[in-house]
Amino acid sequence: MTRQLVYTGFISLDGVVDSPGSEAEGHRSGGWVVDTELVPEAFALKGEELADTTALMFGRRSYEAFAPIWRDSEDHVDYRDLPKYVVSAGLSEDALIDGWGPITILRSTDDVAKLKESEGGAIYIHGSAELARNLSDAALIDRYNLLVFPVLLGAGKHLFSRADRAKQTLELRDSATYSNGVTKLVYDVVR
Repeated sequence: MTRQLVYTGFISLDGVVDSPGSEAEGHRSGGWVVDTELVPEAFALKGEELADTTALMFGRRSYEAFAPIWRDSEDHVDYRDLPKYVVSAGLSEDALIDGWGPITILRSTDDVAKLKESEGGAIYIHGSAELARNLSDAALIDRYNLLVFPVLLGAGKHLFSRADRAKQTLELRDSATYSNGVTKLVYDVVR
């Protein structure tokens, strides 16, 4: 049995995952998640994921953004000692942050495919739009846990590739709609 690779994220209705938390992330509409009315049950999915997460995976840019913040964050203490995987052709070992559990650099999608064949539980990808597109195109993502926000952003990093590729069918596992307009969509990839 292979390990599940799960993409989890906040996404706009038009597919943008870029800069949900703040303008500092480089998107002119940055902070679009915090601009939405806070309804705690809309974020319950994030708590549910903690029980299933056995490892984290990031692209280089998301790793560099999250690592120094999440390592010391009490909100992310449950992730502190989990294994982490960074998919990057250029990141060096000496660029890895100390005190955030075991971190392994994977150099290619082939390395990710080999990791999926290893023993262990679900690996969650946070952020990392480019990585998610590449892994989706390589048919390596098994599930999408999405919180869809009622905004249209146009520009920004999109979760899904625009490449002409074979159709990929998804099966709805769970969904819910909340009073602030956020919709939870959890899809399994059908193989």
